[in-house]
Amino acid sequence: MDNPTPKNSTTETIAELRGWLGDRLSTAPAVREQHGKDQTWNPGAPPDAVAFAQSTAEVQRIVAVCARNGTPVIPYGTGTSLEGHFSAPFGGISIDLSGMNRILAVNAADLDCRVEAGVTRKQLNAHLRDQGLFFPVDPGADASLGGMTATRASGTNAVRYGTMRENVLNVTAVMANGQVINTGSRARKSSAGYDLTRLMVGSEGTLGVITEVALKLYGIPESIVSAVCPFPSVEACCNATITAIQMGLPVARIELVDAEHVKAFNAYSKLGLKVTPTLFLEFHGTEASAREQAETFMAIAGELGGGPYSMATREEDRQKLWQARHDAFWATKALMPGKDAFATDVCVPISRLAECVTATQADLEANHLYGPIVGHVGDGNFHVVLYCDRNDPDEYRRVKDVYRRMIERAIAMGGTCTGEHGIGTGKRGYLELEHGPALAFMREIKRALDPANIMNPGKNAAM
Repeated sequence: MDNPTPKNSTTETIAELRGWLGDRLSTAPAVREQHGKDQTWNPGAPPDAVAFAQSTAEVQRIVAVCARNGTPVIPYGTGTSLEGHFSAPFGGISIDLSGMNRILAVNAADLDCRVEAGVTRKQLNAHLRDQGLFFPVDPGADASLGGMTATRASGTNAVRYGTMRENVLNVTAVMANGQVINTGSRARKSSAGYDLTRLMVGSEGTLGVITEVALKLYGIPESIVSAVCPFPSVEACCNATITAIQMGLPVARIELVDAEHVKAFNAYSKLGLKVTPTLFLEFHGTEASAREQAETFMAIAGELGGGPYSMATREEDRQKLWQARHDAFWATKALMPGKDAFATDVCVPISRLAECVTATQADLEANHLYGPIVGHVGDGNFHVVLYCDRNDPDEYRRVKDVYRRMIERAIAMGGTCTGEHGIGTGKRGYLELEHGPALAFMREIKRALDPANIMNPGKNAAM
């Protein structure tokens, strides 16, 4: 169990840090609130102070002071996570890494780069564009790459390019004792020692503060074709996805958008789509191969009642389509003023996808709840944004029950309680259901690396 830090030690930490950070240490209520509450209905909690770091050496010094005083340390990137990852339930020091935004190296010949943790995905891709390279992981928000690494983020391109787990070569991190480590080399494979990189990817700041990340890069495809394909049902969308993946079609993006999301997109992003379950797709390759992939999927869709099928090759048209998809949360929120949003996700083996999505949809309808569904269905991952009036006890209960059943259903199907949102504080209660006895070993790792439990306490598998 986590233990709050005595306030006198936190006061000492703040006084010591202020002595050399000056105005880069803030105790202003507005700054603290911003660094303790995300966009969803997780309650959040402000830190006692926010330290704006500018280098790994500064992070090391901040952590060393906190370790000496037993003060919690909470890493903060851009604040786009959705499961209470950066709340401070026991107070402490939030380390804001957004000022660490330097691109340290791009090795075009080796298709890799090294960045500080505060660099965002859009910033990196703007820097890479003139070299014909890009970084593919795109969780929607313009998140920091350190935060994406810490939460093992994913996105619309994951079906072809993988998640952060597959695209991080190594990290530099400040551990709980204030020591700086690097978890690996630039080599694409290694058999040397434990895989500390994979341990840090997805650790959500509970083992150390990630300050630099080495990433894989890819060449920008010669041709990119985006497409929109309406279907008569969500089930038909899922079955078309399953067929495409099972036959080995190298689709780069395949996104499910239910009818409620299409309605929201039309209003928010001015798309003018038919209001019906729809797949957004993208194909990468040579001009001939990208079009061949699109035509192959068109044939699959036709057999399942999908169509008419529209394609977009101009960059501005493709950008408008995918920006609408990335704005899904805000689009539905605009339709539900006055209600709290409860964004969640699960992931199942792709063979169970249609069954899981339709069962969730039926549960929502049976309980008279608004919960639009959208998902990276190419890898079995889908999201539900549940809307709730917290002042209505009955609606609140129904939302919580549907949420619980959705997670239990996914785990029972061999899936996970979260494909990409992470655990944070929001899903800690489901780790034991998913991992069973393995959870105890996760906690042993936490105790070994952070015996005083100062690194983002109360999150993920922390004690």
